[in-house]
Amino acid sequence: MSLPPYPNAPNLFQRLQWIRDPYAMLDRFHQRDGDTFVFPAFPAIFFSHPDAIQAIFTAPPGQFSSGSANSILLPVVGPNSLIVVDGETHKRQRRLLMPPFHGDRLRTYSELIGQITQQVASQWPLGQPFSLRPAVQAISLELILHIVFGLSEGDRPQQIKQVLREMLDAMGSPLSSSVLFLEFLQKDWGAWTPWGQFKRRMARIDALLYAEIRDRRDHADPNRTDILSLLLAARDEAGEAMSDEELRDELITLLLAGHETTASSIAWALYWIHRLPQVRDRLLAELDNGEPVSQLPYLDAVCQETLRLYPVAPVTFPRIVQQPCDIMGHRLEPGMLAVPCIYLAHRRPEVYANPMKFCPQRFLERQFSSYEFLPFGGGNRRCIGMAFALLEMKEVLAELLSRYRFTLPDGWPVRPTRRGVTVAPPNNLQVIAERRNEADSNRDRVPADLLRQ
Repeated sequence: MSLPPYPNAPNLFQRLQWIRDPYAMLDRFHQRDGDTFVFPAFPAIFFSHPDAIQAIFTAPPGQFSSGSANSILLPVVGPNSLIVVDGETHKRQRRLLMPPFHGDRLRTYSELIGQITQQVASQWPLGQPFSLRPAVQAISLELILHIVFGLSEGDRPQQIKQVLREMLDAMGSPLSSSVLFLEFLQKDWGAWTPWGQFKRRMARIDALLYAEIRDRRDHADPNRTDILSLLLAARDEAGEAMSDEELRDELITLLLAGHETTASSIAWALYWIHRLPQVRDRLLAELDNGEPVSQLPYLDAVCQETLRLYPVAPVTFPRIVQQPCDIMGHRLEPGMLAVPCIYLAHRRPEVYANPMKFCPQRFLERQFSSYEFLPFGGGNRRCIGMAFALLEMKEVLAELLSRYRFTLPDGWPVRPTRRGVTVAPPNNLQVIAERRNEADSNRDRVPADLLRQ
């Protein structure tokens, strides 16, 4: 089976389109070329059929590499991040990072997630419209600072929070995100230029992170349970600890990749829950039973359906072909990029009936394979924080929905928007929140003009 010619250089115009609206571009290519197509923007070969995704995720060692394909993230996460390394280095980093995100350690975070959610949400302007995604992101940022660093009070946590907020806000549009995708824009011509501002913010983040790492090494406390403390104590098979540089790169990966992605998913979930009254009512009935989130199947289904319909990453990490191979009859040569497409895999009508419909029930009726449902990627590149992200998503939603009723404006077109390398709800998605005991009696009296401000 033949593919269109594989270009030697990326198509700049299509790369700009990818930055602006990746979902629309993927839809166009899929409608024209089917399950497998060449995407000149990188260039790369995109796959969305479950059999092709399985072949990539289960390929033998040496068939593909991935770290070097993520060089777009190097200016942010650094050369030691789990995202950009390969081979034995990748295996070592993954083993060192795994323990804090699994088992009993993970369950200890549940109560803290609820407390912080309540604390941040208590500052929302009840009865007045506010932007949903930034409000939820504030919760996620506080969670990261507490759980990853064990930080709450003091000057340094506030500085870290401020500079991270500035960094995320600066990457909040397709135009500002373009500096990561277009290398010719990565020139520091002074503090007033986009790349100059980016470099100076990263320098401030680095100074704060290295200061925190040094301070924690000098004042080690074996009773601390935050992720930074656990990583400082971790040792590989040779008894070696992570260096300051490795810790910095993994921390920035957790900070920037860990919290905004989950915040976007929580915002999408709140949107769909309140756009569809039947989903909201069924979920509230389940929550009101008082069971822990681990025993709430419909809440779990709502989270999974949210991640299916609007995955924050449209594609998995690309794989660089190292050895010639065939995937569903397509010949791939060394140097080519193979990209499993999450967005298209999640919208296959033969897998998901009425794929454009938000329907949590589908996840109660059957279990989808890891090649059909892959919001966190797969293979040896599956997101290491997957279990934590799902726990955070469910705990935050349970806390918010138990305390507040949200009202959405009618008739607003809600389209995903580019934020850095992810896709998120737009900032103009506004809600009105009221306490549930008040909202149950007052929700019909919210002025229509207030919803449209």
